[in-house]
Amino acid sequence: MTKPSKVSRRTVLRGIGTVIAFPWLESIMPRLAQAAEGGPPRRMAFFSVPDGMHMPDWTPKAEGALEVLPPILAPLEPLKSSITVLTGLTLNGGRAQRDGPGDHARAAASFLTGAHPYKTDGKDIRNGISVDQAAAEKIGHLTRFASLELGGERGAQAGNCDSGYSCAYTSNISWRTPNSPMSKEVNPRAVFDRLFGPADVAAEDRARRAEQAQRRKSILDFAAEDAADLRRKLDRSDGRKLDEYLYALREIEGRVQKSEAAGPAARRPAGTPPQFAEHVRLMMDMIVLAFQTDSTRIVTFMYQNEGSNRSYPEIGVRAGHHELSHHGGNRDKQAQISKINRFHLSLLADFLQKLNAVKEGDGTLLQSTMIMYGSGLSDGNRHNHDDLPILLAGRGGGTISSGRHRRYPKETPLTNLYLAMLDRMGAGLPKFGDSTGKLEL
Repeated sequence: MTKPSKVSRRTVLRGIGTVIAFPWLESIMPRLAQAAEGGPPRRMAFFSVPDGMHMPDWTPKAEGALEVLPPILAPLEPLKSSITVLTGLTLNGGRAQRDGPGDHARAAASFLTGAHPYKTDGKDIRNGISVDQAAAEKIGHLTRFASLELGGERGAQAGNCDSGYSCAYTSNISWRTPNSPMSKEVNPRAVFDRLFGPADVAAEDRARRAEQAQRRKSILDFAAEDAADLRRKLDRSDGRKLDEYLYALREIEGRVQKSEAAGPAARRPAGTPPQFAEHVRLMMDMIVLAFQTDSTRIVTFMYQNEGSNRSYPEIGVRAGHHELSHHGGNRDKQAQISKINRFHLSLLADFLQKLNAVKEGDGTLLQSTMIMYGSGLSDGNRHNHDDLPILLAGRGGGTISSGRHRRYPKETPLTNLYLAMLDRMGAGLPKFGDSTGKLEL
């Protein structure tokens, strides 16, 4: 029998300049309370990759149960039962619609909005509200942060970045209003301090604490007394869960500090690791902690800005991504694109494995979450916005029949998926963007 709760669900560990929320613990949230609330909360995240996909190496050959995964999806083999590949979805807002070139800008701008962005490189940008912000408006008050907007590359918010389209379109997938994109945070230290610093800290205090990061003790050292007191109130299982969480938190804090000390600052963006994979893993690990502590239930993450020409020498690809995406049918270029796609997917696989390792109620954090991964372009050479590469990981609290490849009729709006996800989040809408109905999942 679960022992009576002695602490509040919203209890935090407090130290000097720290506020550390803790994960879902059965000693705090007894089974009867879980049943009343419908179990652990549901979360959702949206991950975008630039420049489309090499579709022959992405799309499973057969519909139905996932058996042999294609090369790009192969890193997900251990999690095959928790993923759903969605084929046939279309992003009509990304098409030209008489606006001429600019498919990369439109791909990013419409990815989560379903809207067709107004072509301008001035201040009169106009898009639509994104699905993450539509959800945040309805359920954001339930968590400390209504949403988190993260990424692996800083982006400009003005200027011409794609054939007359503002850089605001290529740099953002989250939009609070049609005229206001939600700028992403790319600095791991800033994300860490935001999650585990006081809610009312002033901007100048954040800067001061960042300068002292190398000299200060771990935030967990400051909170050790509260942690020890909390552990005494938990049963053995939750005590072990708390220890695992605090270990992970300390490990991530150490990696953030190490990345800040690695090499001359002039050789890398301020505050970010010089290695792309470590940067992305750090950000994703903090998403795990944010979900685990119910600090937020809504996240967006851009691997790179749309149209990125980043090279990946760490995997043997020295040509730029965007340059390779214009492969013109060249098999060598297509093989390199496939290699980049698989590399990106392997980082997602690491993230999903960590979600799946966190026990929550009778399941795992992955089972209560929906992670949409994909691109607003299909083949980067054709710049087409139909038959998009879209993957849904997680089971949405048991509401998704995963482990399948689902093929939908051509021209099925991608926004139909968003309607279905919003509904599962308790933030349902009768219509979103150009949706025509909820996607069957």
